[in-house]
Amino acid sequence: MKPAWLNKKISLKDCSTMKQSLRDLHLETVCEQAMCPNIGECFLRKVATFLILGKNCTRSCSFCNVTKAKPYPVDDREPERVAQAVAQLGLKHVVITSVTRDDLADGGAGIFADTVRQINRKLPSVTVELLIPDFGLSLTALETVVRSAPEIIAHNLETIPSLYKTVRQGADYSRSLKLLRLIKDMAPKLRTKSGLMLGLGEKPDEILAVMKDLRSARCDLLSIGQYLSPSKKHYPVKDYILPEQFDYYKEKGRELGFLHVQSAPYVRSSYLADQYLS
Repeated sequence: MKPAWLNKKISLKDCSTMKQSLRDLHLETVCEQAMCPNIGECFLRKVATFLILGKNCTRSCSFCNVTKAKPYPVDDREPERVAQAVAQLGLKHVVITSVTRDDLADGGAGIFADTVRQINRKLPSVTVELLIPDFGLSLTALETVVRSAPEIIAHNLETIPSLYKTVRQGADYSRSLKLLRLIKDMAPKLRTKSGLMLGLGEKPDEILAVMKDLRSARCDLLSIGQYLSPSKKHYPVKDYILPEQFDYYKEKGRELGFLHVQSAPYVRSSYLADQYLS
């Protein structure tokens, strides 16, 4: 049974206009795919995280609700439709993420970059954040997204190294850290971001060690939230973290030198994303 501080209700009744606009443009959001508890709030604020490159993922992370299946062919016109949606919905800050596409030579980096270009061409005042997969640590793919010059590039570590084999199958902690380091090597002024889920069985000192690893990789921004299992088939919640503990991590993050930290039970990597640039 969830504790009292995790009683947020998910309601889509007031989100019908945005949902219809997204369907009309044949676009997906991670908000819907991942069953994010903030979906009602974000949709009402006209904030959405676009999920590009289809809705089927080539990896099988046990915490994630995104579909694991054979991916669809790449849609080269998707970036243009995303830019159209941004204009139509009047968004000011846009988050673009994707399923992992290990089946593609560039991991989908070209579509990420083209999406940034299409938004910048149509709406130069809009700020863009990319939440990217690890691209198998392909330097060519990473250079492609870095050259597109978004305001933020994010890549989530999600959890502590010892839980990767059971929680993040196909991912690698060291590879993800190296990805963040490489982004800074390529573009020192570009802000980087990562996110962590708590309640998977980690200990506080392990979370602090991950935070230190992120700062050693020159990561600028951090989100920390409570993991909530999408279903009984997914990885179970091991612990419900007290709100005071989230406050503790936020303060520690500031001490470590993160430029901005969001840390609370319902924080997700794209929640209040526009505030990371303020």
